[in-house]
Amino acid sequence: MKKYIRTIALLCILCMPSCSRREESGQKLHQVREEIMSDLLTNVLPFWEVYSPDPSGGFYGVLKNDGAPVAGAGKALALNARILWTFSAAYRAFEVENYKRLANRAQRYLTDHFADPEYGGVYWSVTAAGEPADTGKQTYGLALAIYGLSEHYRATRNPESLEQAIAFYTILQDHAYDAVNGGYIDSFTRHWQLPEHFGYNGKGTASKTTDTHIRLLEAFTNLYRVWPDSRLKKQLSDLADIFFDEIINPETCRAHLFFTMEWSSLEDSESCGHDMEISWLLCQAAAVIDDRALAERTKEMAVGMVDARMREGWNPGGYLLSGKTNGKMGRKIEWWPQAEAVTAFINAWQLTGRPAYAAAAATTWNWIRENVVDQEYGEWYYSLDKNHMPLTARPKANMWKSPCPNTRMALETIARIRWSE
Repeated sequence: MKKYIRTIALLCILCMPSCSRREESGQKLHQVREEIMSDLLTNVLPFWEVYSPDPSGGFYGVLKNDGAPVAGAGKALALNARILWTFSAAYRAFEVENYKRLANRAQRYLTDHFADPEYGGVYWSVTAAGEPADTGKQTYGLALAIYGLSEHYRATRNPESLEQAIAFYTILQDHAYDAVNGGYIDSFTRHWQLPEHFGYNGKGTASKTTDTHIRLLEAFTNLYRVWPDSRLKKQLSDLADIFFDEIINPETCRAHLFFTMEWSSLEDSESCGHDMEISWLLCQAAAVIDDRALAERTKEMAVGMVDARMREGWNPGGYLLSGKTNGKMGRKIEWWPQAEAVTAFINAWQLTGRPAYAAAAATTWNWIRENVVDQEYGEWYYSLDKNHMPLTARPKANMWKSPCPNTRMALETIARIRWSE
């Protein structure tokens, strides 16, 4: 946790004139911090400790709303890697032995069952018994594996995790990096050939996506923390440039989502949650590589992106809608954009000292506490209907529902507000 706080402190030092005003509104977030930490330690993590381990190995692929496993459900790399990150980060923060045990379990299962020993990289999914299922190579999945393994090394200093993370980074550079157009190609066959269809779910048409580049941004930043390689630093800086030059519309401060190989946008669509996530992850990357010029550039863009979502997408009642397609804002409300909104608001407050951002973070958390936290079975609901009623038929765990977003929001809040005191 001390290193985590130092990174946050560096981020604020890079923007000191604005951070000097944070005391005006910091007190508003002290109670929020304590409530979020309590939710993490008494609600979110215990749910996964109790229900997710599969006695046959690894973690169940699907858990119903009440925590019951779905028999025979396959296991996704995305879920296993995010469980790995979650319990590694939780152990590093709180030094609870069971968190370490579960982190080690996730690391072992990823290495033994998802890693492809013949062609390198990782499978997208395995069966309930741990046998290869979807053997395609997704850049999204490799990024998550790097993210989880680098965090495991930060927490446990297991050299195998660092070696594996570096190996996955190297294979990404060898196969997925587009040296001509910049950025990374989304999808490959098991043998690293281009597939018939692009997209991380194997059904899309985009050869490059914003979501994949977000995963790369968080993964490369975390890897650099434990492996400060000069080439990795250059790739991370270039990746930030891709966000500024290709992904984010500088006039609207909103990100496009799907692209051709040459970075032409394929459709008019936006994700409110991803915009919020990008805003603070870019700042974090600049702080970790200690790039003051990038920090100034990201500060302006981060605040602009948060402002854009406060104008459209975030409801003053405290919730963030999912996204917009062809000019029309959808009404879907899911758990993870709310978590990203809290972190983005706190980050914008740290950058500017403006009380409105601290108030928005508190309002969003209060809304999460009252509407998204499941007081009966634990964890957070996957999504809510238009009347803000939980859709309990949706699972608590599957390929896309993991403990990572709300755990990360909690750890970011704990570190950032602790530093402000």
